[in-house]
Amino acid sequence: MQASVPLHDPAALLGRFAAAAAARGFREEPFGEVSGFPLLAFSRRTPGARPRCYLSAGIHGDEPASSLALLELLEAGAFDRRAHWFLCPLLNPVGLARRTRENAQGVDLNRDYRRPASVEAAAHIAWLRRQPNFDTTLCLHEDWESTGMYLYERALAPRPGLAEAILASTSRFVPIEPSGLIDGREALQGIIRPALAPAEMEQWPESVYLRDEHHVLLHYTFESPSQRALAVRVAALRAATETVLAGC
Repeated sequence: MQASVPLHDPAALLGRFAAAAAARGFREEPFGEVSGFPLLAFSRRTPGARPRCYLSAGIHGDEPASSLALLELLEAGAFDRRAHWFLCPLLNPVGLARRTRENAQGVDLNRDYRRPASVEAAAHIAWLRRQPNFDTTLCLHEDWESTGMYLYERALAPRPGLAEAILASTSRFVPIEPSGLIDGREALQGIIRPALAPAEMEQWPESVYLRDEHHVLLHYTFESPSQRALAVRVAALRAATETVLAGC
């Protein structure tokens, strides 16, 4: 990547992302504003391409590696002409500026997708409703409690899962999370394949909204361990994402 972006400066990060996206033929799509910061999506549709791939980052302000990984991937040309791309690089700009998981009102945006109380989630949902169904979705995250990398996978036929290959790629940078129970869910060698009943859930994360509203065949939520060095976390999230993109 070029010179580093100020870590907790949403304007600088979004400006850098917008410049890289424009240079690569992406369309900038503002879908809201919060505390003076724009909420931005970027899309590029390639004639003749089939897969529709959606990636998001920065829904928690204390997880900066997620947005930086997406920026590095964009600048490295990872989003080429093989697919239609839909990118949301910073869903919680105020949280990033404040270095908090939640937004300015104390709302965890990643629990706000069933009955949105936040400006950010409501605006994001309105943008998502204007998009086609996605084939593959990736949500990039960090976890301050974990010591290693782990992921959530949802793979429906005819899309084969890639969880083992993803964690093999990230193990060059961080070990696999050893815990067999993560956030109350069973994990097998860093892989969580939850059986969800969205209708029974009071709060929806972004991933559940995507699953139910966009009929996604292949979904991953990546969690890098935030206690590791920033560059290592970024590298692990990049490797995980690149493993999925190679199959698009």
